[in-house]
Amino acid sequence: MAKRYAFLIDTSLCIGCNACENACKNFYQQDAAVHWRKVYYMQEKDLPQPLRVGVSLACNHCDDPACMKACPAGAYYKDENGLVRHDNDKCIGCKLCTMACPYNVPCYDKKLGKVTKCEMCAERMAQGEEPVCVASCPMGAIRIIDLHDPKNAEYADHLPGLPPTNMTQPATRFILPKKQKQDWRAE
Repeated sequence: MAKRYAFLIDTSLCIGCNACENACKNFYQQDAAVHWRKVYYMQEKDLPQPLRVGVSLACNHCDDPACMKACPAGAYYKDENGLVRHDNDKCIGCKLCTMACPYNVPCYDKKLGKVTKCEMCAERMAQGEEPVCVASCPMGAIRIIDLHDPKNAEYADHLPGLPPTNMTQPATRFILPKKQKQDWRAE
């Protein structure tokens, strides 16, 4: 049986250093306006206590991708491991996928006149290497998991502030921030 790859983001480990974002950008030599991976901060209002929590996000490789549905050229497809892939040769640069994706993932590259996106470094993974974002994270906050493995069912599929999961059934999973001790000076 094929694997069902997904990003696992450990929000308790992400320090918001942007190493993952920069590694992706440098490896793929992306134009300045193109960001396949972005680091965000959760809003304190969405957390049980004041806390700065970084979240590194890229394509969610959804089970029901809005980008694929919106593309009139058939430039999107899902591979055998559930990754949402984009065929640049078929892309006509209409940007309908960029408007359809609730996560703002597909990026229009003005130099190419086409849309590009994260493909979880599928070529690197096929050669037994980690995606560059995973390999570059100094904290180990990004990992690749197989959603077919029952032990991975425990991870959260949603974070506050993200679109509802029923829209596209995103594959990305999260380890939520750990509750911090109220007064660290008391120890």
